[in-house]
This record gives sequence, C-alpha cells and structure tokens, in this order.
Amino acid sequence: MGLCALLAAVADRHPTRIAFVDQASKPAWCGRPAIAWTYAAAREIVARLAEGLQQLRLPPRSPVGLCMAGMAEAHLAYLAIEQAGHVPCLLPVTWHEGRLLQAVEAAQVLAVLTQGVLGAERPAERLCRVAARYFPLRFIAAFGPHVPDGVLSLDQIVLDHRGDAASLGAGSVAGLVTFAVPGPAPAGRPGAAGPLPEPEGAPQAVLREAEALTAAAAAFLVPLRAEAGDRILSLLPPSDLKGLATGLAAALLAGAALECHPVFDAGALSSALDQPQPTHLVAPAWMEAGFARTTVPGRVRTLAYVHRAPCRLSTRLPGRPGVVDTVAFDEVALLCGRRDAQDVGLVLASPERAASAPERAASAPERTGLLQLRRDPDGRLSFRGPACATRMLRRSTTQDENHDGWSASRFRASLFAGVATAVTEI
Repeated sequence: MGLCALLAAVADRHPTRIAFVDQASKPAWCGRPAIAWTYAAAREIVARLAEGLQQLRLPPRSPVGLCMAGMAEAHLAYLAIEQAGHVPCLLPVTWHEGRLLQAVEAAQVLAVLTQGVLGAERPAERLCRVAARYFPLRFIAAFGPHVPDGVLSLDQIVLDHRGDAASLGAGSVAGLVTFAVPGPAPAGRPGAAGPLPEPEGAPQAVLREAEALTAAAAAFLVPLRAEAGDRILSLLPPSDLKGLATGLAAALLAGAALECHPVFDAGALSSALDQPQPTHLVAPAWMEAGFARTTVPGRVRTLAYVHRAPCRLSTRLPGRPGVVDTVAFDEVALLCGRRDAQDVGLVLASPERAASAPERAASAPERTGLLQLRRDPDGRLSFRGPACATRMLRRSTTQDENHDGWSASRFRASLFAGVATAVTEI
C-alpha cells in the first residue's frame, strides 16, 4: 500500500479532517499563502497534479525528482508523483548545484518538481542550470511565484486538469529514492558563522519499496503513540528517510495532521504549540538541551528527537517520560524507542530487544518484528526486516548487496554498563 492509498482511505471516511498545515510564517519565505488542507481537498489536488504529470508522457516508473521545502505543496507533489506511477526521488532543497547534478545523474532523473522561491534562493533557477548540464533531465516544474521561462507552472497544472480523485491509490506503487552521502555526518548545532559544511562524497541513490517506507513509519508510530486526528509537528526536512518516515508517511498511516516548520521561527512554533490539538513534536536531537529550558515539553504529548549516526547518546536527559528517540543509520534504517520503555540505548546494547514480539523471539529472534538488529563480530551493526529493505540504484539498475538479507551499516555501538552511550563509525 502506497501513501496515496492511505490518503484516500482517510479522505473517504473523514473528508473534513485536516491533513496538512502550513507554517504560519510561510508567506515570508516563499511568497505562498499558508493553508490548512483537509484530506478531501488534498486528494483533489493530488489527482489534478497526477493528471498533469501523466500528460508529460514519461515512461512508467520514471524517476521524478522532488526538490522542495517542507510545506503542504511538497507533500501534495510527492503523492502526485506516486499516483502518476513514477518514482519520487527526494532532492534536498539546500543542496548546491554540483551535488544536485551528482544526485540527478545517479538516479537518472527525467523530471523535477520544485518551487520558485525559498528566501533569497531560487531553487527552480538552480535546477535549470542542472538541466543544462544533464541532457536527460527533460522537464522542470515549479510552484510559483517567480517560475522561470521554460519551467512548467504547477499552479497552472492544478487549474488546467481535473484528475480522478476516486481512483487515488489504485494501481501499483513504484517506491521511492533517497540519497545517502558517504562520509562523516556533521555533529552538533550550526554555529553563528553559518551552516555546517556538506560531508564529502557523491550522493548514492537508495531505492526503497513502498512497503518498506510504510513499515519504517509504523516502527516510528509504535513508540510515538499518535492517534487519528492528532497532529505531528515536524521540524525536519522531508528530503530523506528520517524526515519522510517520521513526517508524511507517519501522519498518513495514523490518519493524523502534519504540520511542518521548514524555517525555524520561535514565535510561529510557540503559537503552533499553544493550540489545543494533541501534538507530537519531531525535532533534531541537538535541540533537546534548548527545549529542556523552555515550556515546550509540557505542551506536547510526545517529543521525538531524531539522531543522525554517528551520534552521542550519553548527553540525553534521563528519566523523561513521553520522549522518543530515533537513530537514523544513513538511509538504511531507523531505530526508534521510547525513553521510558524500549530505549534505543538498551536495544543497541542488546539487539534481541528489537524484536517486537518477545513471546516469539525465543524461538525465532531473527524473524520477528518490523526491524531486526544484530551486532557482528567486528561490532558492526546490521539490520534486516521490512522496515529496512533497500537496494542501491546505479544508472537505473538496482543492486542487492546483501544476499543473506542483512543490510550492514558503517556504524558500531559504544557500550558502557550494558547501555549504548554512542554510535560511532567503523
């Protein structure tokens, strides 16, 4: 089941339920209005966008890039690519032209959906320069304002096409592509001098089937305990596995509302948290110390911190009920656990805890749960299960590099007194 089918299922039963909410300060950084979309309205717009994409006559299962900030239009565009029968390829909107070119070549992207304005940046113009250097990239489409000449207007596509909302979610789902960048991940918080530098190495395209994304989102929802009608408020960009599985996929699977804040605005965040709707906040792990000094933890039902390996786990505040930790191992797997039960530090120290059915784990620990974890003799962490089924994509061909079903990572856990205190590189 793909995400479009989840959207359609909720729209059929609860059409007026809110699906996507824009950050209140959105007009200031992209020139577009902030809108709250119901599930029914979202289904209609997705159907129109999908109809427009089908008019491009791309071959079935074509890789189509998505290079947008975390706003409602990005979620609608992702679903439209899926509904059109193509493969969404998540391109971080903050990447520079050279890195975007590497990613587009790695996945052999034929079209890209983007936006005209993001603060002082012009993503659509940047991708036009990428297309000039990569001939197979045939189509670029963008939400306005400031759509360059030669770029298709997605706003116009919505107006010109009706689509068939009733068929949303029908047909096979082609999966999705995210990009892993080799090399050490940046650690800590960006300083006053600007953002942290990009890690070295060309992006590697990772193909994930729709079922694997749904399984990863389900593994996140187990400790999150989000219910239908709740709100997931995410501060993560929806441009990789950790952002997508904890955001769009989790919200649609739970039947919840998704509100993304791609540009950090303390005032807008505080106002959003003051709303009475039950809220689950998803934030980068480096923000924990700052949130601990505020009233934020008391205003949310769950506070989910997302760590990017390599990372230190010893700096977490102990004894915090209602806190969920998620550790992202590149684009391979997400390990999730509630801090007051099934903590990720305990699971990394004792991999058998990752089995979701303890009563079955004794007889077949390697076959239980959405995600299985093992520690190899050299300390390397490996993963297996529906939530981490991936293949490397090289020049449009897939390569399964793990014949025994286990996906090896480049990380190991540092242990102290039976608890993992850090995740380090091999």
